[in-house]
Amino acid sequence: MNLSEIIDGLNDNQSQSVTLDNTQNALILAGAGSGKTRVLIHRIAYLVTQKNTPIDAILAVTFTNKAAKEMRERLELLLRRPIRSMWVGTFHGLAHRLLRAHPIEANLSTQFQILDQQDQFRIVKRLMKENQIDESKYPVRKIQWFINQQKDEGIRPSDIDAGYNYFVKQSVRVFELYEAHCQANELIDFAELLVRSYTLLKNNAELLAHYQNRFEHILVDEFQDTNTIQYKWIKLLTSGGNKVFCVGDDDQSIYGWRGAKIENIQKLESDFHPIQTIRLEQNYRSTGNILAASNALIANNANRMGKSLWTNSGNGDLIDIYEARTETDEADFVVSTIQKRINDGTLPSECAILYRSNAQSRGFEERLIKYNIPYLIYGGLRFFERAEIKDALCYLRLIESSADNVAFERVVNFPTRGIGNATIEKIREFSRENHTSLFQASIALTPSLPTRAANALTGFTQLIEQMSDEAKHLDLNEKVAYLIKESGLINHYSNDKTDKAGSKKENLEELIAAAKQYIHEPDSDMNEVVGFISLASLDSSGDTNAPVNQNVQLMTIHSAKGLEFPQVFLTGMEEDLFPSRQSKDEPHLMDEERRLCYVGMTRAMKKLSLSFAVKRFLHGQSLYAFPSRFLNEIPSEYTNSVKQKFGATLQNYQEDDIFNQDIEPEGQGQLKVGVGVKHAKFGFGTVLNFEGDGDSARIQIKFKAVGTKWLIASYANLEFV
Repeated sequence: MNLSEIIDGLNDNQSQSVTLDNTQNALILAGAGSGKTRVLIHRIAYLVTQKNTPIDAILAVTFTNKAAKEMRERLELLLRRPIRSMWVGTFHGLAHRLLRAHPIEANLSTQFQILDQQDQFRIVKRLMKENQIDESKYPVRKIQWFINQQKDEGIRPSDIDAGYNYFVKQSVRVFELYEAHCQANELIDFAELLVRSYTLLKNNAELLAHYQNRFEHILVDEFQDTNTIQYKWIKLLTSGGNKVFCVGDDDQSIYGWRGAKIENIQKLESDFHPIQTIRLEQNYRSTGNILAASNALIANNANRMGKSLWTNSGNGDLIDIYEARTETDEADFVVSTIQKRINDGTLPSECAILYRSNAQSRGFEERLIKYNIPYLIYGGLRFFERAEIKDALCYLRLIESSADNVAFERVVNFPTRGIGNATIEKIREFSRENHTSLFQASIALTPSLPTRAANALTGFTQLIEQMSDEAKHLDLNEKVAYLIKESGLINHYSNDKTDKAGSKKENLEELIAAAKQYIHEPDSDMNEVVGFISLASLDSSGDTNAPVNQNVQLMTIHSAKGLEFPQVFLTGMEEDLFPSRQSKDEPHLMDEERRLCYVGMTRAMKKLSLSFAVKRFLHGQSLYAFPSRFLNEIPSEYTNSVKQKFGATLQNYQEDDIFNQDIEPEGQGQLKVGVGVKHAKFGFGTVLNFEGDGDSARIQIKFKAVGTKWLIASYANLEFV
């Protein structure tokens, strides 16, 4: 392959990025729809074919398994040869590969198992129950989130000073119990994969030097989404000799709530000095009006690295803005518009309805059903998260290692075989006291159990031993098919009356197909079964379900990142919803909300509609709202105000008379939603909402001069006007 083949079809900035001197660090600021994946793939091809870099001397990090698979496939097509020896994958996948290669140095056994989010939740819940920690005061989800948040920062329980914060004290206590349980049971959760692999390299100078020398080039996609431990992991692997090539967009950093640090991409220039920065600003996705509006919106954020998207594809249609009276009116507008476009030849799958909160989907679903339009809610359960798949994989895990306690607990009485909770608790207690696996505890405990329980338990342990023996010499797909049948799973789900469509049985059959298609890495440090199980566990940590053809797509804006649609409806554009109420008093949170809006807008290829409701029923409350500030940040020359049967228009919207549109104010006595008030300091405003009563009552007021504020009624001294 010659150089002209590699850069053929690339624009000037893409070509410059691909052909950068291989002795330089690089930051590619790649705007939405600017072809960053293409640049990454062609950069690797350039290094291999033009700079004679061995394929196994390249480490490529992606953020989803889907992106890793696409990169591998496209690279093999471009190079016209397999690249099996190249390390390409997610942070979690690559960290897992590292730990499998060096378990002893990482203080692990070769039999360690990956703990997914569901199993982690179950363990935390059980540990809290066993230690009398009240779930009503300390919700399991919050404790689980606390543990993972600490790990994302590389923090252990011993590093945390709870001070006088009792919630943190209890969280740290559960964290300690959880760490001890995982260590005793050879369990590694997703966050631990990164922490443990980082510690492995940091504490082993010889091993670190080996990988620093091996990986001459480290390429990282979506760099703006890295968290603390991921950034430290990359920095540790990078020495003076090897180079990083980071692709990202600070304007699309929208995962701060789950640990991503926008400052990581901002400090690359100082931490990896010298580094060359190239901006990819030509957009191949959206029309000129969509891009101009998006650029104007995001320009309101401070401390940006600077970038302005443009396109050669023309201005296209103006952006529609629709003001709805209620969320029902909004849903009617969106779905009736989709119906009209379908009638004009648009495919349902070309339309996407985006929203800030999952709670907004119900109204759209009802209207789509009414209009008989097929739809799909994007982001449901992933294949390997489904109960029937996890059941089958737990049997596979048990026949591979009977010491797998998590797998044992899930299937010991499934399908039902008469082993009750009391028996399982006795097994747990025996296991703890004798430092043995639950499987071995079951065998040892059987003689002391009542006859019925003993027989049931013996039947289970003998079944596992028999399946383990019989499946030894079978191919992976034959092994999966065998255990699904012999365990009784296929019969159970075939007779499941709640599964009228038979989808669970079909999913089990699909698992057999997945096992047949699984390609085991030749230089892997795992056997085929462990490799397949690990793939399934890691897959459940990343991608959501892919959109299905011929369906209108419904999803949160977070789920839409990385996707594109010809027609996008960005809904719920209201203050306190989008941007969220929680972001109001925190500038960095407001900036992230604006970036989220930017991401939503730049998903649209040809048509973009923005909508908001004057009154919305959400989370059990009916509230009046003001249009999102983001709407006011879009210049009017890029927008078109849509008049609809029930709606007003944005141009006609006046803050003074928003509540004079034939909507009755709600409230009691003089204090009503919609009435005008005057405050000695803030001036004139309109009541949006109120809560509580007596001295503790609070009022939410939209003031003309200073925006929206919550005030204590007894201290506000309001004058009603």
